[in-house]
Amino acid sequence: MWRSGTSLFYALLNQHPQIGLLYEGDLALLWPLFLGGKVKTDWAERWDFWNLGATRHQLDLSGISRRATDFRGICEAAWRQYAGDAIGGEKSPNYFDILPKLAREFPNARFIIIWRNPTDVCRSIVRASSDSFFGKSGMILRGLLGCRELKTGFDTLVAQGTPVHEVQYERLIDDPSEVMAGVCRFLHLPFDPRMGNLRNADRSAIYNGDHHEMVKSERIARTSKQEVLPESVLRKIDRYIVAWHQQYGDGWPALPQSDGRKPSRWFAIERTLDRVVYRGLRSFDQAVVILYSFGPLALLKKYREMRGRGETLPVKRESKEALVEMSAKD
Repeated sequence: MWRSGTSLFYALLNQHPQIGLLYEGDLALLWPLFLGGKVKTDWAERWDFWNLGATRHQLDLSGISRRATDFRGICEAAWRQYAGDAIGGEKSPNYFDILPKLAREFPNARFIIIWRNPTDVCRSIVRASSDSFFGKSGMILRGLLGCRELKTGFDTLVAQGTPVHEVQYERLIDDPSEVMAGVCRFLHLPFDPRMGNLRNADRSAIYNGDHHEMVKSERIARTSKQEVLPESVLRKIDRYIVAWHQQYGDGWPALPQSDGRKPSRWFAIERTLDRVVYRGLRSFDQAVVILYSFGPLALLKKYREMRGRGETLPVKRESKEALVEMSAKD
């Protein structure tokens, strides 16, 4: 889920010389570009316009277009180009509700899921609201109910035998080396001590913005405890957590721990209404995807200019080999 420490986790993962993940490439979000098994001829331009996925990772999409002709082939070619001989793939919280679909599309994939206290997820969304994405209406509800969507997808992966590993954000902050050692065991890789800190980590593909200030630093720490959520929102989140503990037992969410309470009989009505609103919000999100996939690019670019949404290009990325050599010299 968004604001669960996925950017920190990404930076630590890519410290390993045998791991090279894209940062929110999100090509799978643009599914209309691949409808009917046919690839739109301008898929590369639209992908980069969507989130600078190619530019931020310095990918040569013309080479990919010549070799790959379907969604899976294009994704795997992009991952290979970025990772080289290392393990490829990507980190993206935007895939929280399509895990089974990804598992079908990439049957040999391995998944790592990161959990965070849902209340802190919502707090972090509010703190990041200066960013246009997190400042949208309904983002707290998207984040809260999205945690449950992620859980549902995770359970599906486990039930069908897909290799999946869990990471708890709070444990990652407290003992990053131990958590990353567990990840390495899951990936059948030797643990690299550099994964326990952010020193010399390559974060060139991460967007600029105040909400990424922590991961852009070299400090791994918890965020401010100052309360930013209204009391009414805190009570709503608490009602959901109580209901989830009753449904899943004490295991999920792991934090906060269950106190044995039961949800109010009126909560079923609240949950139903929230679900309707949530589905409306996600339908709007899908409409935006469709618009960016089929709308005239010239008009979409003009619209972005009017809104003043210019993107800052990342700094030049060093190769994996150069980073390893530089770290060795240090």
